[in-house]
Amino acid sequence: MENYAKAIKSGVKVGVGSDNVGFPANFAANEFGQLVALGMSPMQAIQAGTKVNAELLMKEKEIGTLEVGKFADIIATKNNPLDDISELTSVKFVMKGGKVIKHE
Repeated sequence: MENYAKAIKSGVKVGVGSDNVGFPANFAANEFGQLVALGMSPMQAIQAGTKVNAELLMKEKEIGTLEVGKFADIIATKNNPLDDISELTSVKFVMKGGKVIKHE
């Protein structure tokens, strides 16, 4: 964890994700809180899972930000995750490929 904190402080691009399979979706969402605890702002952590991941995959022209012509999945939470990053562990709305797949 110390090395992650050093990397973040140094400006190294850090993305969100794992090759672990079989964990519940909110397990992965906990990574955003870990990144904030290691020194990222909540916005930087969210971008690590969207914009930065797209850049690291060299897919930034296709995914990663909400722009006309890009493919995007959208989530929503009850409260602002910029105020409390743990909101990302309790997503209330999911749209994938233009179809609503969760709405509470």
